[in-house]
Amino acid sequence: MSEHQPIWGQHLILDLAGCPRERLIDADHLRSWVKDLIETIKMKAYGEPQLEHFATHSYDAAGYTLLQLIETSNICAHFAENLGQVYIDIFSCKTFDNDLAIACCRKYFEPEVVESHLIERGKFQASLLKAS
Repeated sequence: MSEHQPIWGQHLILDLAGCPRERLIDADHLRSWVKDLIETIKMKAYGEPQLEHFATHSYDAAGYTLLQLIETSNICAHFAENLGQVYIDIFSCKTFDNDLAIACCRKYFEPEVVESHLIERGKFQASLLKAS
């Protein structure tokens, strides 16, 4: 996070590859992961996660999609079970520790590869407020 220019929120994007399939097909495991992630990054869940299995017509895309609302935005993930890949978005207007989030995901999905991107959202917010 930038210390010099205020931001509205942070968006951590994770692509995991080389994950064992059994880690991606167990709905209870996925619910446990998101609960632990929320605790790890000190967020508050808003309701239960939505978890649905999609794209059974497509070998590459088949897998669960999870959406968990949090009081400060959401956590969204898709699990490409046949490819051993996971795509995670954590978006929050409350700051969180990216390294802890990544560590939690590593623990649950055991990826061989993790690619991460952090987007600082709403940097323009401060300049808009000054112009008002």
